[in-house]
Amino acid sequence: MFGRLSEIDSRYRQVQSKLMDPSVTSKPDLLRELGKENAELEPTVFTYRRWKAALDEVESARKVLNETSDPEMKEMAEAEIDDQQALADKLEEELKVLLVPTDPTDNKDVIVEIKAGEGGDESALFAGEVFKMYEGYAERRGWKTEVLSSNPSNLGGFKDVTFAIKGKGAYSRMKHEAGVHRVQRVPETESQGRLHTSAIGVVVMPEAEEVEVQIDPKDLKWDVFRSSGPGGQSVNTTDSAVRLTHLPTSLVVTCQDEKSQLQNRDKALRIMRARLHQAELDRRAAEDSAARKGQVRSVDRSEKIRTYNFPQNRVTDHRVKVSVHNVPEVMSGGLDPFIDALITKLRTEQLTGE
Repeated sequence: MFGRLSEIDSRYRQVQSKLMDPSVTSKPDLLRELGKENAELEPTVFTYRRWKAALDEVESARKVLNETSDPEMKEMAEAEIDDQQALADKLEEELKVLLVPTDPTDNKDVIVEIKAGEGGDESALFAGEVFKMYEGYAERRGWKTEVLSSNPSNLGGFKDVTFAIKGKGAYSRMKHEAGVHRVQRVPETESQGRLHTSAIGVVVMPEAEEVEVQIDPKDLKWDVFRSSGPGGQSVNTTDSAVRLTHLPTSLVVTCQDEKSQLQNRDKALRIMRARLHQAELDRRAAEDSAARKGQVRSVDRSEKIRTYNFPQNRVTDHRVKVSVHNVPEVMSGGLDPFIDALITKLRTEQLTGE
């Protein structure tokens, strides 16, 4: 660890020197690249230097302790050793976390797909509530949401809805939401008052840039049709809705929310790009068992990750055995207790190599 920290410190000094070089300041692209690297290295370097300084203070205090016979000086030196060693130990733990390899996609925006599953209309209603839950979570973190595609159900909610979340670190936190979310409650449509269990599926993908996913136009098939609402009724008099098929993979994206065909085409491409990017990420993870072992979110999205029990006012995340006894708070966007625990679990597994 220590050799790597020394190398990082040395690289940081090089970057700092280049940032002050007049030949670099005249090249915006290079300056931007070095600025980004500087920002990535800085937290580790500053923590490393504070850790070294604390150890130096420990050695200085030990030297005083060994050389003095004054009881008061010895007491002060012993207290200094305890304080600085405790600080060094704390900073060493922080350095271990900082040295854990980060997911290069963590800072990306995300595209989220919510699909109703078992439970019919009740599942669709819950899909709509989970969508609002993520809207609330995004608002709490200062992120923005944008609906890309939706398929409303007859009684409310969504059969499926796809939306983007834009904001710093969105993927680093939202990626832990991928999986099956189960709800247990008495539906409004249930006249007998019986408890029902239904489920929805959530897919979270990093939004891919055009340069990251090259799509050959020849591999795309576009179909246009008139938009329809719940029950199939037409909500537009022009062929503004689009269906995009990626022929090599048979992936299909449908967008009809916008009145403009051009806007629907743009959104469909964004979703398709994200799906193809995610498929490539999943393929790499499947080939690398070590990487797959280190992921909290399983590549297999059929895994049940969380249960929302309304009668008992409890939401439980099964991956970290964390429960929150406040369903309304969670449904308004209070997801941090689960996501924080999942991030801690992931870091612990990476540090221990489990």
